[in-house]
Amino acid sequence: MFKRWCTALALALALTGITGLGTAQAAEPGKRVFNAMQIIFSPDQPDRFCTIGAVGTDNHQRKIAVSAGHCLLPSKYSDREIPENVAPVYDRKDAAFGPIGYVRYYKDPEGSQTGHVTKDYMIIELVPQVTLSSQGPYLKQTGELKVPGGAVSPNALSPALDNERLLATAGNEIITSGQSGVWYGTVMGNTHGVYQSLALNKKGDSGGPAIWHVPGTELPSQANGFQASGPWAGITKAITLQWPPFTYTSSANILADLRAREAATPGGVYGAGFEVTTNP
Repeated sequence: MFKRWCTALALALALTGITGLGTAQAAEPGKRVFNAMQIIFSPDQPDRFCTIGAVGTDNHQRKIAVSAGHCLLPSKYSDREIPENVAPVYDRKDAAFGPIGYVRYYKDPEGSQTGHVTKDYMIIELVPQVTLSSQGPYLKQTGELKVPGGAVSPNALSPALDNERLLATAGNEIITSGQSGVWYGTVMGNTHGVYQSLALNKKGDSGGPAIWHVPGTELPSQANGFQASGPWAGITKAITLQWPPFTYTSSANILADLRAREAATPGGVYGAGFEVTTNP
């Protein structure tokens, strides 16, 4: 069984899709970007949104945000680096600021929302003017999850790094943040690095944050303002017909695939070496 603590947020539920070129100016200096920020791909479609799962920098010191690949429709740009500014990303609550970044890579194999596809993620290069923050509305991310000696992500090179290893089932909990507030639940399934849990998500939460509940730390509750902290463990993926129905792409899968792609194309992969920001 899972436990839940949540606060109600009156937000519309919607699917997401890609749109055309962006012409707005970059966001004003100092605009804060954080986990669980809702994002859109056109100011004209505010109800077609996804969510940011983590923000930080890559090994080229580019400002990066991670979300779900299936947030964009398949196109000639999928599964390749996108240096062109053809897919702008906006803060759903403040689209007037202009693009906070541009999609540089996304992977959405057919069936990724219903199957256990290991590479359902998106890399967004944020504009230089924004400020990164590790603190979302409810979750503070304290680096990346590392699992010494754990099972290896199917996307990992050999030898795998500790941040490319997976959580074991039954003995670990994840905490998630989305439209319905904060939820937590045991990792009850792990298929090729896609976690199954009773921690709830909804359409539009895709790409949103999941952290590992560090044993001995507080779970979110009314007493602590529904706040929690822990290392980034993955992003919201989908609701399936399996049990438990809520799935999350592990951070291990994303980081391992980034490193593998960087090894094949040195210096050419946005997001490679991604590290969660330490900025408050």
